[in-house]
Amino acid sequence: MRDSGPRATLGVEAVDYGSPGALVVGVHTPGPGYRAGLARGDVLLQFGGARVDTAADLARAVARARPGSEVLLTVRHSGGGFQQLTVVPGVVT
Repeated sequence: MRDSGPRATLGVEAVDYGSPGALVVGVHTPGPGYRAGLARGDVLLQFGGARVDTAADLARAVARARPGSEVLLTVRHSGGGFQQLTVVPGVVT
């Protein structure tokens, strides 16, 4: 994690899924994840160039992101469909 400068946030709460991915259990409204289209029950599989196998992987990838810069997410929705979404991480306040 960076020691200086603003830290990025997605505005979601995620837990380990049991297989690759981080399960979204909460979405802050309003927030970057909500604006991108994330919903409770989605599984995040990729954050930019980083594969997400666990919630810790997601936290590390978000921490490395630059607030205000677009990041491509790969998501599996609770219904089983896959989608790529663009999120703009916000600043932790």
